[in-house]
Amino acid sequence: MADSNRKVLSLAMDSHHDCCAHEAEPAANRPAPTKEWFCPMCPGVESDQPGTCPRCGMALERSRGAKPTTGDNGELREMTRRFWLALGFTIPVVLLAMGGHVTSLKGISPEASGWLQFLFSTPVVMWAGWPFFDRGVRSVLSRHLNMFTLIAVGTGAAYGFSLLVLVAPAVLPDSVRHGAMVPVYFEAAASIITLVLLGQVLELRARAGTGDAIRNLMGLTPAMTHILRNGVEQDVSLDDVMGGDLLRVKPGERVPVDGVIVEGRSAVDESMLTGEPIPAEKGPDAKVVGGTLNGTGSFVMKAERVGAETMLAQIIEMVAQAQRSRAPIQKLADVVAGWFVPAVLLIAAVTFIIWANFGPQPAILYALMNSVAVLIIACPCALGLATPMSIMVGIGRGATMGVLIKDAEALETLGNIDLLIVDKTGTLTEGRPSISEVITVDSFSEADILQTAAALEARSEHPLAGAFVRAAKERGWTLPLVETFEAVPGAGVIGRVNGRNTAVGKATFLDEHGFSRDPILVQTAERIQSSGQTIIWIGIAGQAAGLVSISDPIKPSTPEAISAIHALGIKILMLTGDNPQTAKHIGEKLGIVDTVGGISPLDKQRYVAERKADGALVAMAGDGINDAPALAEANVGIAMGNGTEVAMQSAGVTLVKGDLRGIVQAISLSRATMQNIRQNLLFAFLYNTLGIPIAAGILYPFCGLLLSPVIASAAMALSSVSVITNALRLRAIRIPSSR
Repeated sequence: MADSNRKVLSLAMDSHHDCCAHEAEPAANRPAPTKEWFCPMCPGVESDQPGTCPRCGMALERSRGAKPTTGDNGELREMTRRFWLALGFTIPVVLLAMGGHVTSLKGISPEASGWLQFLFSTPVVMWAGWPFFDRGVRSVLSRHLNMFTLIAVGTGAAYGFSLLVLVAPAVLPDSVRHGAMVPVYFEAAASIITLVLLGQVLELRARAGTGDAIRNLMGLTPAMTHILRNGVEQDVSLDDVMGGDLLRVKPGERVPVDGVIVEGRSAVDESMLTGEPIPAEKGPDAKVVGGTLNGTGSFVMKAERVGAETMLAQIIEMVAQAQRSRAPIQKLADVVAGWFVPAVLLIAAVTFIIWANFGPQPAILYALMNSVAVLIIACPCALGLATPMSIMVGIGRGATMGVLIKDAEALETLGNIDLLIVDKTGTLTEGRPSISEVITVDSFSEADILQTAAALEARSEHPLAGAFVRAAKERGWTLPLVETFEAVPGAGVIGRVNGRNTAVGKATFLDEHGFSRDPILVQTAERIQSSGQTIIWIGIAGQAAGLVSISDPIKPSTPEAISAIHALGIKILMLTGDNPQTAKHIGEKLGIVDTVGGISPLDKQRYVAERKADGALVAMAGDGINDAPALAEANVGIAMGNGTEVAMQSAGVTLVKGDLRGIVQAISLSRATMQNIRQNLLFAFLYNTLGIPIAAGILYPFCGLLLSPVIASAAMALSSVSVITNALRLRAIRIPSSR
């Protein structure tokens, strides 16, 4: 048992944060804030100011913070404006290029048509498409070639060639001319840019949907609250609330910050955290969490955690950080993308050379158009979006279900685990144990040993400690003075109470500290343990003064969860510091064959390490400080939301509800997300594998088929939208309910 106030739920991610403190720490003790801007396609790329990604050229997006935002997307607004202008100027360019096919334009000479196309296409290329050229140049200067490199080279070549032959038509041989007509491709350049802009608009709109989970969470925080100062109630901005302030929460309002009720009663809907549809009854001394919904009652609360310290703010930041992390499978796309753009430029150059030397007349035009088509259709945006979009949607979906995933690696690994190791107390059981029986030796009374034990356990975070504290509170006892205190995780607590050396914990813990045990008590303990109850020994002044039997009911959802986990093909092993007989009894009731009891936190860590060494992919689920080493050792640590901060900081996944069925949800979500990523990557690879040869003209010798650069740009835009649309399907897939 460890020395720390146990909380029902806390998600402080700051390792410097004292889990006993509710007031904000000095700024100097806090970690540096996360940079505000990040790239949605390149996890790890962050900046303290807006701009473009130095790798892929995408505009940086703003990190989600603790404050609600309007959801305004500046890049989407800008790209939409450029698209509509480009469309308006591109339509007449295309009509002019059709020439004789449009009756009203038959009277325009080819030369006049060329100059008109130049005039209409120039705003499209020079203004609407300027971001693409800017990012393309930056990609060359930074030596991070990307999709904008290909777009800039392709459209620049089409526009530049057309302008050259328009200004100096003599540079073209007679064989290239169609009578007096000068072959220009302004419509190709304008159409490509317009279609790419359309793709960007559709992509940005679709990508905006990946942040719905965070925006929904952010919207739970009220902007204003009612504060009581000097007996006067007034409405203030939530930003003005400080720790220690008294706040009134009226019927139907959301709780503004984390705190404790000091006056009044109500039923609070905490489903946004726990998933439980039934409101929880709250009265004086009860904890309330910011963002939860008050019922019909009214109460006054004392603010404890405000701003970025609230649980909701930390959940939002945790989800946002996870959405920006990269999954191991992303490495494959990174390796391919690193070679892809240079390879495409080489293929385009080879295509130009082959068509210029061996193609039909006018060969130079075939060479230009086919090489441009290769550049445009090969834009690797679909490949770059395949993984991050699915990760963002998957982690966001998890947040709405109460499954908080720390990073993309945990999400990917979770779906592949073959062994789940679980703790008992607080994981399989309620974690709210009660005292069933008290047995004492003749020289000690029940009140004496319970009061003495409760005084020590009041300083402990262990779930069993609560049984002593509640027993003392129910009896109205005043706890004696604790002079010294020491906790040994997984073993017990020892200290000096009212001048007497006192130990509370396992039998071996008392033995190690020199407390003698009566043989009759030992026999009694063995009898009680055989029935599945937990025994806590209490030693006072050098001898075992008595023992207490603790019953901790199994969570109603645990049997269903165990069956569902087995159905997923995953083995379960229970590790607990409780007595081996108790562990076996609980395991038999739940259908867990492998149980190990009476082990220390380091033993748990060793078991996890050994199973990993045997080749198993291990997930560990626990809720206490004693589980933290094993959670950190596992391939994926799963912390129960009703546990301690240390456990949650050590885990890759946190189940807000503290329900094992959340593990089934998390595994199902992981598998669905990884399947979605594989679908996206397969689509992106196949698209480019098939599209590039066709654009290069490989089918021309067989069926005379060539791919227009305009069609290539439309296909490229649709490929990105298809990948994002597929990723967004994760928001609607069927995931087992945790209720």
